Amino acid sequence: MDWQQSFELELEPMDATHHEFVEYYNRLAAADADTRIPHLDAFIAHTVAHFDQENRWMEAVNFPGCHRAEHDRVIQVLHEVRERALSGDGFFLGRLIEELPGWFANHAQGMDAALAFTLKSANFDFATG
Repeated sequence: MDWQQSFELELEPMDATHHEFVEYYNRLAAADADTRIPHLDAFIAHTVAHFDQENRWMEAVNFPGCHRAEHDRVIQVLHEVRERALSGDGFFLGRLIEELPGWFANHAQGMDAALAFTLKSANFDFATG
């Protein structure tokens, strides 16, 4: 996945995490069959931390819950895909790798952009939460 200027939300903590998301995704997408599970595990760990961070920000500014619900669904899918891959069924991992760039673009430019706008409007202090 190439980084796109449209991913930039002009909110440093969110932009930094999104850059990391793309980096972890690219490592996963480039991994060979022997290293895919460890790369998937690293991607899942990063994504959980990423979403937990955004969820804390949303709670702090009373942001609508649909964004959190999408995070929860993605984490569930990641874990289900991992279990299938561990059992030898790599089909869904391949599909996940194909679909994540489009999902991320929509999520970043939609839900995350709305959260970034809300955080900026509230003069949210990232240091203190």
